[in-house]
Amino acid sequence: MKQLKGITWNHSRGFTSIVACAQRFSELHPEVDIKWEKRSLQAFADEPIDQLAERFDFLIIDHPWAGFAARTQVIQPLNTLLSKAFLDDQAENSVGRSHESYSFDQQQWALAIDAATPVAASRPDLFEKEGLKLPETWDDLVELSKTGKVAIPGIPQDTLMSFYMICSTLGEDVCVSKDKVISDEIGLKALRMLRDLGENIRPESYDWNPITVYEKMTQTDEYIYSPFAYGYTNYSRKGYARKLLKFHDMVAINEQKLISTLGGTGLAISCKCKEVEWASKFAEYATHPDNQKGIFFDNGGQPGHRAAWLDEHTNAVSDQFFKDTLPALDRAFLRPRYHGHMFFQDRAGAPIREYMMHGGDERKLLDLLNSIYEESLCVTNE
Repeated sequence: MKQLKGITWNHSRGFTSIVACAQRFSELHPEVDIKWEKRSLQAFADEPIDQLAERFDFLIIDHPWAGFAARTQVIQPLNTLLSKAFLDDQAENSVGRSHESYSFDQQQWALAIDAATPVAASRPDLFEKEGLKLPETWDDLVELSKTGKVAIPGIPQDTLMSFYMICSTLGEDVCVSKDKVISDEIGLKALRMLRDLGENIRPESYDWNPITVYEKMTQTDEYIYSPFAYGYTNYSRKGYARKLLKFHDMVAINEQKLISTLGGTGLAISCKCKEVEWASKFAEYATHPDNQKGIFFDNGGQPGHRAAWLDEHTNAVSDQFFKDTLPALDRAFLRPRYHGHMFFQDRAGAPIREYMMHGGDERKLLDLLNSIYEESLCVTNE
């Protein structure tokens, strides 16, 4: 019996979906047993993949680790293991830039098994009950937030992604320059806009990740709208939550709909894996379009293959989640993946969160972000 181990994250979207694929794969190949363990969503974003690669054959990773992977070679370049035809299909059927997000230095470090970006979500029943309309512009959103019934994921990681989003929507991407994280004009404007919204958000939201936002929206009637949180199709499916959410595209700034920051997850193979042939076969199985829109989706997954996003079955089950949010995925910003970006990501969110909550001097905050960014460009392997 060949034994393989994988590590993913502890939500139905990330765990039951891949476990179901592993179970069926083992039924088809009785000589192989694949076990999956799970970790928190925060650990998924933060824990260095070199440590995980020592213990696991498969890693579900966040795409900003691609630069680190290329520098350290702790996971295997999949273009050396998988056929060109298979990888070409994955690239041609990418949801937005999901497939590209795991490419670095002309190597493919993971497969986009899951695709996501922040999108809007609402409780249609509560909007109808209160006679409210969905916001269409940023000003509409700020006005709606004054009701106290708008929830955002306000932990540092998500707050930073929101800063990236506003900057991109205003016309500039972050971390492009070699000396500034963003131009002064765009950076200061983005911070002020986040504060305009942030001062109307309940304090408890600043301790929430997207999962908590959706749990609060579905398990209570206190919140009616979330303007941008990484989408979770689970909460639009009958039987999953007390009340279902309707997922939408987002509001616009100056007629440009928000360009949110691409998320999703990638399936990678550790450099320490001793059963590379079987690992490669499973990677192909789990990301094959038939399985993405079948067993993977049916067991809570949020597919990374475009065929699954366009599929009638997946959309019928999820109240058109995929078709309604696909435009947001297709225009999403691909966040930086240079080797030191995780240093910046780990440190830049907290001061933005503090400013959104309590206000302050945005000029000093932008200077601090620039300082952290300059440091991140000097990060080495040590």
